Amino acid sequence: MIASVRGVVTATGPDHAVIEVGGVGLAVQCAPGTIAELRVGQPARLATSLVVREDSLTLYGFADDDAKALFELLQTASGVGPRLAQAVLAVHTPDAVRKAIANADTAALTRVPGIGKKGAERLVLELRDRIGPVPVGVDGAAGVTTGAWPEQVRQALVGLGWTAGQADQAVAAVAETIDGAVPPVPVLLKQAIRLLGRTR
Repeated sequence: MIASVRGVVTATGPDHAVIEVGGVGLAVQCAPGTIAELRVGQPARLATSLVVREDSLTLYGFADDDAKALFELLQTASGVGPRLAQAVLAVHTPDAVRKAIANADTAALTRVPGIGKKGAERLVLELRDRIGPVPVGVDGAAGVTTGAWPEQVRQALVGLGWTAGQADQAVAAVAETIDGAVPPVPVLLKQAIRLLGRTR
C-alpha cells in the first residue's frame, strides 16, 4: 500500500500529476483543486490511495490524509467507485461531505456529477453512522476566500501548459460569469479549462 508520496512535481494534467520519487515518476490521479495547489519543479507531498484492479494499478492523490480517509470510506458504499468518490471530493470539502451525509442533505450530494437522488439517499443510509464527527459552521463546497481565486486559477492554468496571457484571458472571462456567490476554485478551474479548450 502506498500511503503517501513526496517528491518533485514533474508534470500536471487536467486530472493527474506526476511526482518523481527516488528517480521514478509516479502518475497520481487528483481532483482539479488538488492539482491547482501543485507547481511543476516544486516539491510536494500527497496522501495517496492505491486502487488495485485486475488490469490496472491506479494511485489517487489528495492534499491531506483527511480527504484520503474520506475517499476510502465513500467507496465502502454500494455503487461508489474511486472515480465517483474523487468527484465528491472535487465538489465538496471533506467537512462539507460529512455534514451533508450526517444531515441527510441529498441536495448537496446530488450536485456531484454522477450522483442522483437515489445514489445520494444510499450514501446517507450506508455512511451516516460511520462518517465521524461533523464540524460546526461548515459551508457547502470546496473553495477559498473570494479574493484569492483568480490567482489560484491562473497559476493552475499556467501549470497545465497554457501561457500567462491565455490564463489571464480565461480568468477574466470566468470572472464575468460570476453573479453573486463565488463558486469553489475547482469549479472555476474547470470552467476556465473549458473556455481555453475552445480556443486551442
